[in-house]
Amino acid sequence: MAAVSSGVGKCNSLAGKLGWRVNLYQIERLYYPVWVVIWRISALRGRSAPAWPMTVEVSHHVETSEPDGDGFYDYHYEYDVYEFSDGVLTLLVRAYSDEPEKAALMGWNRGKTRYWLKKQDLHHPLVLEAAAYLRASGKSRLDWLDRVNRGYMPFD
Repeated sequence: MAAVSSGVGKCNSLAGKLGWRVNLYQIERLYYPVWVVIWRISALRGRSAPAWPMTVEVSHHVETSEPDGDGFYDYHYEYDVYEFSDGVLTLLVRAYSDEPEKAALMGWNRGKTRYWLKKQDLHHPLVLEAAAYLRASGKSRLDWLDRVNRGYMPFD
């Protein structure tokens, strides 16, 4: 039996006696790509792949300049940020309030590190579940921020 403190700790097992530490995040990182591949194969074979586990957090943001002497603003941005997470990766999506039918997939977060989306990421189960969620909420035009072109490309 292992005694673990804060996810990392000494073990009473052979690993613990040898001075190894068990880090559950490292084990999860190794398992995650396998989990994604198995899901994709099930989906490609036409089998009903289980729903990808996902949590959604939505936050509303307003960014404005200081008003000038007449009370006008140089800029005013109002948007929602969607964070779709499966516990390992987080997909960031931005939707501006003045374009209610549109949303843009911005990139990945893994821990504190941010990554650009790649074309192959568009087939990731989390991206597919997020796109279905966004379409169900009325976002009919989805774009993604392409790292190669450094611009927005249509998702479809």
